[in-house]
Amino acid sequence: MKQNVCTMLVCLAMAGTSLAQSVYPGQHEGKLKKENVIELKAESFDLRDVRLLPSRFRDNLLRDSAWMVSISTERLLHSFRTNAGVYAGREGGYMTVKKLGGWESLDCELRGHTTGHLLSAYGLMYAATGSEVFKLKGDSLVSGLAEVQQALGSGYLSAFPEELINRNIRGTSVWAPWYTLHKLFAGLIDQYLYADNRQALEVVVRMGDWAYNKLKPLDEETRRRMIRNEFGGINESFYNLYAITGDERYEWLARYFYHNDVIDPLKAERDDLGTKHTNTFIPKVLAEARNYELNGSEDSRRATDFFWHTMIDRHTFAPGCSSQKEHFFDPARFSHFLNGYTGETCCTYNMLKLSRHLFCWTGDAAVADYYERALYNHILGQQDPESGMVCYFLPLLSGAYKVYSTPENSFWCCVGSGFESHAKYAEAIYYHNDRGIYINLFIPSEVTWEECGLTLRQETDFPAEETTTMTIGAERPVQATLYLRYPSWSGKPVIRVNGKKMAVRQQPGSYVAIDRQWQEGDQVTVHYPMQLTLERTPDNPQKAAVLYGPVVLAGERGTEGMEAPAPFSDPTLYNDYYTYDYHVPADLQTTLSWDERHPERSVQRKDGTLEFTTPQGDVLRPLYDLHRQRYVVYWDLKLD
Repeated sequence: MKQNVCTMLVCLAMAGTSLAQSVYPGQHEGKLKKENVIELKAESFDLRDVRLLPSRFRDNLLRDSAWMVSISTERLLHSFRTNAGVYAGREGGYMTVKKLGGWESLDCELRGHTTGHLLSAYGLMYAATGSEVFKLKGDSLVSGLAEVQQALGSGYLSAFPEELINRNIRGTSVWAPWYTLHKLFAGLIDQYLYADNRQALEVVVRMGDWAYNKLKPLDEETRRRMIRNEFGGINESFYNLYAITGDERYEWLARYFYHNDVIDPLKAERDDLGTKHTNTFIPKVLAEARNYELNGSEDSRRATDFFWHTMIDRHTFAPGCSSQKEHFFDPARFSHFLNGYTGETCCTYNMLKLSRHLFCWTGDAAVADYYERALYNHILGQQDPESGMVCYFLPLLSGAYKVYSTPENSFWCCVGSGFESHAKYAEAIYYHNDRGIYINLFIPSEVTWEECGLTLRQETDFPAEETTTMTIGAERPVQATLYLRYPSWSGKPVIRVNGKKMAVRQQPGSYVAIDRQWQEGDQVTVHYPMQLTLERTPDNPQKAAVLYGPVVLAGERGTEGMEAPAPFSDPTLYNDYYTYDYHVPADLQTTLSWDERHPERSVQRKDGTLEFTTPQGDVLRPLYDLHRQRYVVYWDLKLD
């Protein structure tokens, strides 16, 4: 009887699946008026239903949370209040606030974007930890923004004057005002979905009304001129606001930002990426994913699927990152673009968001393989374990090193997306369908499937060890399926259920399904054999990265020529990252001898660690663990 009740509950939930349920889970009950119209193969658990156990991931989350809490709400609101002239209630009508620097300085046209990211991050962290401090931080920000919006009067809300939007409409020079507004829209929506902040919904609805009244009278020529400028994922946010409210004006706004020149070639399955700005491009595809989910547009699905596979197959570096100097490049000359400005972190942040959509549609293990690769090698390694600061780029220039933000004078876009990324590690470890649970990532954690009265606790030291152990908690016997990912990088796994070995007939890049009646204390152990492999650049087989399982290994190259403060200061005092000089030593060694038949002779693992050595004396470690020193990722191969 329990089996039937459990299955019935899950089927009912799937019948009404929404974005908040499937991709961006929050406390979503009764919050969505427009449901998805497509059938999903997998559904996310609410972030509140997954808790990280001690691991490197939880360490990053805790450092992220400490930095987020330390940022004064008054400082975050200062530029908004300055724009609106709101200082009522403060002594003398004015309150002296230490101003934020970098991209949040009062003369930067992107000011306010960090506040939007933090609205999302506070909501995510509240869901991920249950700690009230993040609820309180979000509430205080929303309250302050509502005050500013009220003073501005029209529903407009920003840290900069509306004239920046007017300049964008006229086609005169301006940075990216709709990009910055997107962060506020997304942050307020996340406050509503994850932290149940009703005032956030009221504020974002008024913003949506302002946008509709502003843009509805404009002609097609003006529309096309305006959207040539970067606008982030504002159309994705309008689709989400439409899903929450059912108000078709917001769907109109989402379609208004449809960028014909970008999306039409994808619908025709043409790789027309050229040298376009990568992180301007990806959010536009996220909007197409939402259009498919809400309206069943097969053109939008085809464009999304084609773009994702094109990115992964042609435009992605070994760590799972993309872009050089923030732009696409000619993949026929792939190895020529391994410079100091590869791997903008926001691009990976958005590719992981896109991957979650695709996985919910398809349940494809290849999508989970990519997610794992990018999460470990880029996102996990973005944060400096010593300071908690984060990187804009993941440089792949041999001899480069990671350059971190500062607490006061950077606030780059990748700082903003970093606040979110390190708060939501738990969102893609597990998924479920109407029969059971997908185990996609091998991260110590516990998931509660409340509808079925079942918990799963995963304990592992992956990737330092090749085994993960899952222990079931069940109120009573539950019939369900565990879908264990069989990664493309793994040798044949050894699976034991309560100590009994089971046969594995599946191939790498699939799932091993274990269907049975689970009881309290049942245990599944899986051993995934890992091996060394090369990932060569497509245009030069003599240049390659070394991987151990899904983990990119990088060669240590010390700190010669690095002045002590260099990695921990802004690359410049303001916005331009590209003037940064890594001063790579002229005699830096980048050659790796490689025995193709016996790679274990070329790179030997030190027992019990993820430290590797070569006969030439090189030391290789996971790229995510290399901080405050130079490294080599792509080697010049000398084949033995």
